[in-house]
Amino acid sequence: MSDYTASRRAGFSRRLLTLGLFIFALLVLAAVFVAGILTVPADYDVNFQAKNLPPGIAHPFGTDWLGRDMLARTLKGLSTSITVGISASVVSTIMAMILGVAAATLGQKVDTVVTWFVDLFLSIPHMILLILISIAVGKGFTGVLIGVAITHWTSLTRVIRAEVLTLRSEPYITAARALGKGPLWIGCKHLLPHVLPQFIVGLILLFPHAILHEAAITFLGFGLSPEQPAIGIILSESMQYLTAGMWYLAFFPGLCLLLVVMLFDALGENLRILLNPVTSQT
Repeated sequence: MSDYTASRRAGFSRRLLTLGLFIFALLVLAAVFVAGILTVPADYDVNFQAKNLPPGIAHPFGTDWLGRDMLARTLKGLSTSITVGISASVVSTIMAMILGVAAATLGQKVDTVVTWFVDLFLSIPHMILLILISIAVGKGFTGVLIGVAITHWTSLTRVIRAEVLTLRSEPYITAARALGKGPLWIGCKHLLPHVLPQFIVGLILLFPHAILHEAAITFLGFGLSPEQPAIGIILSESMQYLTAGMWYLAFFPGLCLLLVVMLFDALGENLRILLNPVTSQT
């Protein structure tokens, strides 16, 4: 077997493994999300006869001081976090795409304005800005969604702007302009295919940031309402019971949140490898 054939087979095996990890992460996240959607309030309703139970067969994550099943609350909280993460990431990524392309193609004045807004958002501590926006729009689900959505576009905007600026100086772009092709044609035929992988990968990699920030401001009391089974609320309520030996109230929800974030991160990294022309062939 030649070195070239061995290299091709090794590259194919790595791509197959990467694709397998991507599909596995996607299926697990989809299963968690669907399980949370199918969980109804009756599954985690108050039951004083089953309060403060440790993890067991009937209640794998135990029950809290009100007898509520922690597994059902965790699944519902994770589905809420995923919903916020997906919605906020989509909005942030669309904002980043529009502003990044506009800054790179609409002249110096637009570029200066967009860059100024990026620097302004980055100069303010992220959590403080997120809390202020959430409070300003009324907190709750809508407040968290808006706050997370309009505070996560800055880094991706810079990436897309730099990518478009680099592409504008390529010879085939110059040739297209010389042949009389308009900005819309050049954008659809040349710019969009190059920027789309960054858009998709950026969209997925924003998920873990959005989920963690939603849980963080909810934990601090500036996010979702206390009656909602959100992970941040579960962790916040469980803190006062840790000294009583009820460690499982915070351990399992926190562990599940960490696993979901790691799966989203793995999803984005493996997709980046698959979409990158260099890494996808090695």
